[in-house]
Amino acid sequence: MTVRLEQDGPVARLLIDRPDRRNAMTQAMWEELPRLVARAMTDDAVRVLILASATPGLFCAGADIGEFAACAGDADWRVANQAAIRSSQYAIAHAEKPVIAAIEGDCIGGGCGLAIACDLRIAAPAARLGITPAKLGIVYSLFDTKLLVDLVGPARAKRILFTAALHDADTALAIGLVDEIAADPRAAADALARTIAANAQHSVRSTKAIIRRILDGQADDDATTLALFRDAFARPDFAEGVAAFREKRRPDF
Repeated sequence: MTVRLEQDGPVARLLIDRPDRRNAMTQAMWEELPRLVARAMTDDAVRVLILASATPGLFCAGADIGEFAACAGDADWRVANQAAIRSSQYAIAHAEKPVIAAIEGDCIGGGCGLAIACDLRIAAPAARLGITPAKLGIVYSLFDTKLLVDLVGPARAKRILFTAALHDADTALAIGLVDEIAADPRAAADALARTIAANAQHSVRSTKAIIRRILDGQADDDATTLALFRDAFARPDFAEGVAAFREKRRPDF
């Protein structure tokens, strides 16, 4: 399998490993990715997931166009492919724990779709990002498109999709397509992941869940979000956080 999961303490890495094709995603890879995300989410030792290339200098050039061309005439394959791509993006976007994309090279098409499903994106100065269905005569799904609109706004999303242009890292940072530029995105993502992992995980995960509700259209509290606020005061994390504050030490969550 050309995607795999590795763990280093509280940080897991979901690695794309098909360097001979610039990490282009096959149907089998799309189908495996949600299973690997689920493994990271159910592992209590993992607090943050990083999506990256196994090979330095790469990220993901998108879907395997050769496979597209070979299989596009098969209606059943088209349905299965759409479902697998959606499942991959949905698994990342709705993952309970934070997911960070470390983007070292081309992040194009479906590769960019994976990156925008992540919570945060760190790019190398040489990275290029773009979503290019208009160059292939295909149409992205509403869910895929909404991830982009949520990130950069409707006008910029239209420009990205209408032009199918590739954007350098500086431009991507300026329009909000990435959050940070770093000489070594994997090292920067690891440092950020460990900072997040050191904080109260109930706070981190509840915050992510609330932001996801907002992005999905919820505009006010309901019983669930009110309970997240109220019940946090009875959790061990709150007791440890207050004790650490009073004792002028780092909390141990």
